[in-house]
Amino acid sequence: MSELHIGALIAVVTVLVLLTGVPVAFALGLTAIGALVWFDGIRALEFVPDVVFGSLENFALLSIPMFILMGGAIASSRAGSDLYEALDRWLYRVPGGLMASNLGACALFAALSGSSPATCAAIGKLGIPEMRRRGYADGIATGAIAAGGTLGILIPPSVTMIVYGIATETSIGRLFLSGIVPGLMLTAMFIAYSVVAARWTGGAVVDTGLRYTMRQKIEILPKVLPFLAIIVGILYVLYGGIATPSEAAGVGAVFALALVVVIYKVYQPGKLWDIVRSVTRESVMILMIVAAGDLFSYMLSSLFITQTLAMAIADMALNPWVMMLIINVFLLIAGMFLPPVAIILMAAPTLIPIIQTLGFDPIWFAVILTINMEIGLITPPVGLNLFVINGIAPDVRLPTILWGSLPFVLIMILGMVILSIFPQIALWLPNVLMGPGI
Repeated sequence: MSELHIGALIAVVTVLVLLTGVPVAFALGLTAIGALVWFDGIRALEFVPDVVFGSLENFALLSIPMFILMGGAIASSRAGSDLYEALDRWLYRVPGGLMASNLGACALFAALSGSSPATCAAIGKLGIPEMRRRGYADGIATGAIAAGGTLGILIPPSVTMIVYGIATETSIGRLFLSGIVPGLMLTAMFIAYSVVAARWTGGAVVDTGLRYTMRQKIEILPKVLPFLAIIVGILYVLYGGIATPSEAAGVGAVFALALVVVIYKVYQPGKLWDIVRSVTRESVMILMIVAAGDLFSYMLSSLFITQTLAMAIADMALNPWVMMLIINVFLLIAGMFLPPVAIILMAAPTLIPIIQTLGFDPIWFAVILTINMEIGLITPPVGLNLFVINGIAPDVRLPTILWGSLPFVLIMILGMVILSIFPQIALWLPNVLMGPGI
């Protein structure tokens, strides 16, 4: 049996195991161990402990639980509500301004929390009822929050980018920088659509009598600006050469927790324990996927599947953009069923040699891959954000939420097309601040 046939068989087995509902980490680990034993014999198990524990020795992995702690602390407070209210006070008179406020709040809160579901819950609980009350269609109100929540895995600090950097041995600093301009671009495109959609559907035509004075607009800023300063501070110490990603994440987590305690009085032992418990659970889940994913990659490499596939594609002499289209279709489909971290760890070791052979930049590809993962969060059958929004607004049917998020899916696809035509949108900032990539 050739390496390509073995790879196809392993792919089928992996999908079947995942469809049984087994946790992703166990599915990847069991498939990898089974393939190693089947094709290399029982002695292949000697290397499994070294690979698993070796994959967790990377110091950069420490940034994952630290950023999750930062997000967990912020998500446990009223920071999302205050962020939403602050933007609403400044934009409430703009046509479609409420929807723009929600999307802006989603982008900022998603960057702070790093969690798409947490963003949907924090902003959606206030934003969806208010948008519906002011005349926005149910689909637009729910779809905007579902899509806005996805921005957190692109705008830094992003756990997804950290995992990609570790899996591909790519600079995490460059990856963070590469997500800033595309993230802002998608946010601006979302907001532009919101204004147009508001005019088409009559949203924001309900006069609620709300009027905010300049004093009211300014008085809420002290609650919001310290959290935004954390992001600015993290980016400054990273690109100023002051700290590593792990050190910056640790300091950011401490400051976020301190701000939550001081500003929102979240100092009760029970509430702090809830934060630590949820952060520990999510961190362990991600790190287990990292370890299992690394074992899966080792299995593919030791069976020469990755190398053979890369050479086979190179020998096919396909147009690079045709191949990139095929890769994007694969990522879109995978994103409908699997979480972003699992897809990166499964696919990156195979895809990176291919895209480098085709002449594409791995930093640029990280942005394309991440946008694909964003689309997966709002597309069935597993689109997590859709179900979170449905839980917030149970009287809105799931198909209505799906149709409301569809325009944002099209906008993200358009964003990938723009990035393909103008890759410097993603590469300009890393090259300016950190020098041209190698």
